[in-house]
Amino acid sequence: MLRVNNLSITFAGEENPAVNNISFEVGHGEILGVVGESGSGKSITCFSLLRLLDKRTTTISGEAIFENGDGKTVDLLTLSEKQLEHIRGKQIGFVFQEPMSSLNPAYTCGWQVAEGIKKHLSKKNTEAKAATIKLFEEVQLPNPERMWQSYPHQLSGGQRQRVMIAMALSSNPQLLIADEPTTALDVTVQKTVVDLLLKLVKDRNMSLIFISHDLNLVNHLAQKVLVMKTGEIIERGDMKSVFNNPQNPYTINLINCRPSKNYHSNRLPVMGETVTPKNIIYNTSSEILLEAKSLYKSYALPSKKLFGKAPELKAVSDVSFTIYKGQTLCVVGESGSGKSTVGRMLLGLIKPSAGQILYNNADLATLNERQYRTYRRHIQMVFQDPYSSLNPKHKIGDIIGEPFEIYKDDPSTTLRATARRKTKDQVHHLLEKVGLPTDFASRYPHQLSGGQRQRVCIARALALNPQFIVCDESVAALDVSVQARVLNLLKDLQDELGLSYLFITHDLSVARFMAHHTLVLQKGQVEDYGPTENIFNNPKSAYTNKLLQSIV
Repeated sequence: MLRVNNLSITFAGEENPAVNNISFEVGHGEILGVVGESGSGKSITCFSLLRLLDKRTTTISGEAIFENGDGKTVDLLTLSEKQLEHIRGKQIGFVFQEPMSSLNPAYTCGWQVAEGIKKHLSKKNTEAKAATIKLFEEVQLPNPERMWQSYPHQLSGGQRQRVMIAMALSSNPQLLIADEPTTALDVTVQKTVVDLLLKLVKDRNMSLIFISHDLNLVNHLAQKVLVMKTGEIIERGDMKSVFNNPQNPYTINLINCRPSKNYHSNRLPVMGETVTPKNIIYNTSSEILLEAKSLYKSYALPSKKLFGKAPELKAVSDVSFTIYKGQTLCVVGESGSGKSTVGRMLLGLIKPSAGQILYNNADLATLNERQYRTYRRHIQMVFQDPYSSLNPKHKIGDIIGEPFEIYKDDPSTTLRATARRKTKDQVHHLLEKVGLPTDFASRYPHQLSGGQRQRVCIARALALNPQFIVCDESVAALDVSVQARVLNLLKDLQDELGLSYLFITHDLSVARFMAHHTLVLQKGQVEDYGPTENIFNNPKSAYTNKLLQSIV
């Protein structure tokens, strides 16, 4: 169906090509996986096929021969824009990585899907609506009629991704390109999306190019695979052969650097790590750092009647746990389970409706904002998205050094920034602590990679020598290799500084690697709680077992 020959892509001002002379084929009804880290060239390769790159700053050479529905072949790279309109969206569909930014927030989901049907299939409004609702049923969206009139922000991440898949399928394409369609989704939703794509390929006799950074995930989906690094294909072949007997060290690293759900390890292998890592002692301290007792958090919903009682949404209901010094508690669950709400209550960002948070002989749940400030320097947070949690106008050195300025007059801190020179030295020390060069202090966030930005967030969290750090899905959106480096770093820092973590994640594999104890939440309630190995070897809850079975 598609044959790409000697494809090269060069961006203006760049000396080296972003994609360098690659060739590959996709057969009818075949699933091809394209795997690699961020910057490997996998996404821009597929963008170039539909000419989605800015032609003013991009030079593309080679050919992409596509067999259209009439049995004729065309070179996608030489078609005019008008000719390409008959192929883009109609014969080749595209599912983008982030559905929230790909869907228009001003229009309903149904309208957006129907728009493509009316354009490519010349359907009237009523026909397009009926076809859209049928597509929503096919991609297994609940209550298709309601989804038709819902806006993107009213849907969950998994539901938005299904809308994107429905949109890509709306004109019955022969080839579907899915660009990281499961990144940062819950494991259960991820498995559902993968199973859905497999079903659609089989039912529609469609071809699929599936782009991912996770070779383990692609192994459950694709028949053939390309492994890309710095714009080149370094390994290719039958999926099972490549996965079971990889030849390139880079491919081996992509397989091994993801945490395993089957066993606990102290260290994840990282490409380029030549020094043998120390064996981290598995902390078994019984000294309590923080204790949560019967936490509740509810929100009032709009009343359906003018003078009726407002209904309540119970975000967290009767949640209790203990965090020990130098240890990690993982909070696991799907989106909407209450994980982040628990973390934000510990940080004082939201007030519990009821319950206690006992820390250093104080109940944090009863403190006002001014009183909590005394404890905030001891309890820090690393957010999920490092880019949105760093001020793009400030340099890295100013971002990391900001806590010193805020607490410079606090007599309780031992890191008082009494002089600009001392602040600069402390910033450089923290950059080295998280494995970044000191000259990064003069850079801006957009000049760093995702993994480097997350290290900056960790450095900022360490600035005031905290005892406790809340990590809220802090590796969810990172490549598996970058994720391995960040997880190793967090373990090293815990071992060196005696830190305690509340680690929020939807991935039980990450929990097994990081956690001493694990708390499983569903709809704000505790489903399982105990030592991590007990959770894996003897899950008490059917929901926990479902999460374990969903890991691919």
